Amino acid sequence: MMNKPKTASMPAPGIKDPLDRELIHLLQANARESTATLARKLGVARTTVVARLARLEASGAIVGYTTRLGSEAADQGVQAFVGITVQPKAGREVVAKLSRFPELRQLASVSGEYDYMAVLRAESTMRLDALLDELGDIEGVIKTTSSVVLALRVDRTS
Repeated sequence: MMNKPKTASMPAPGIKDPLDRELIHLLQANARESTATLARKLGVARTTVVARLARLEASGAIVGYTTRLGSEAADQGVQAFVGITVQPKAGREVVAKLSRFPELRQLASVSGEYDYMAVLRAESTMRLDALLDELGDIEGVIKTTSSVVLALRVDRTS
């Protein structure tokens, strides 16, 4: 008799039960929702929501709260993918400095030719050019290679 492979996905670390999943779902819809309103929607005490949020944050299941721009605001300007090569052991400091750029939308460490891949959005090509100069001037950055997005063909991020 063969054992069947498990098809159920493993829950994310720190997410213990359906109440955690529903709380996260509500926060993804509106991260500014008050704990009292969340508690009402979930049918639990406000202190339960506060305790669960603290546990989810401590476990790393929730790592922050953010603002998403509406599609009209997000579609303005110019977007670029930037491959970044850094000196050995400079990654942590480079990431810290990059995270201060409000135009930085995403930053991923990657395998291959680059150490990091950044997604930048600037209000104009002039600002993008200045931003790339600033990025290249960060101590520890060896090289950047950028590609400007001409058209987004598929977007499943929102």
